Amino acid sequence: MRTLFFISLFCQFSCFAALSDSITKSWKKDLIQTHKDSTQLLFVSSSALYDQGWDTLAHPNFWRKIMVLSPDSCLINIGKTREIIAQLSLNDWNLYSDDEKDIYRDSIRNAKGLDKEEKVYMTTGKSDFYKFNKVFHSLSRGVAVFDSLDIDPWYAQAILLIESPGKLAKSNVGAYGAFQLMKGVARSHGLRVDKYVDERKDFVKSAYGASHLLSTTCIPQAKRILNSQNITFNENELWFRLFVLHIYHAGAGNVEAVVKKINPDKGGRELIENMWINSAGNFKNSSQNYSQLALASLLILDEMLVTLQS
Repeated sequence: MRTLFFISLFCQFSCFAALSDSITKSWKKDLIQTHKDSTQLLFVSSSALYDQGWDTLAHPNFWRKIMVLSPDSCLINIGKTREIIAQLSLNDWNLYSDDEKDIYRDSIRNAKGLDKEEKVYMTTGKSDFYKFNKVFHSLSRGVAVFDSLDIDPWYAQAILLIESPGKLAKSNVGAYGAFQLMKGVARSHGLRVDKYVDERKDFVKSAYGASHLLSTTCIPQAKRILNSQNITFNENELWFRLFVLHIYHAGAGNVEAVVKKINPDKGGRELIENMWINSAGNFKNSSQNYSQLALASLLILDEMLVTLQS
């Protein structure tokens, strides 16, 4: 029965590839090969980050700092803009009482002319989670699997960088595997998950499940939501890919809710930036951050690839 499912899955992918040949050709030109420790690796170019100015934005650059910052340090920052106010050691921050922390946050709001409800965060460094030096081989494997299925491998690269980079981990809500699939989602996209076997731990099967989720649900739902707003799009544009990532993380219903709240008349970078500062339904802080994390990690990866190729 499961063999028949994967045969069906392969046929669906083949049909999807035939219908999307022009898209496939477009992203294939962005595939780049390099070597690390005598191993050939496959990645997707991040040139659009710079061509369109995503690398200049405060939000992804904030996370870029957090991703390489030690967990014993923290950044005090304004939630809406991610403007960094100060960098402190976590020990120093913890010496303050709760009242002193509130007074400090209020002083920042007053100095910046912010509303008293404006969020001022203390965000700890996360270099202990983002083990980018260990992620190269899994990125290349994910890109290769998606490429073999004619599913845009940019998604594999972005998801692997931010979901569980370089390790196999289970989230606090039960998502598991390299692509952090929930049990029900994994099962509905062909993986066996029960008390005896959890195929989410198998990298290739997890990649198949994630690529099937993206091609049959996330991308079609992204198109539907944008079409409902009469927003034109190109599937190869970075902003569209980031929009799809939000659906992968938060679900189409929550993304649609925040889009309706924003009520945009066009897509592009402006729409994604508006999603970073608006909430609706369960599209809240972690959902707002998701594409910011993707951009930040892609910028870090690009730096590493430049070093690798030099």
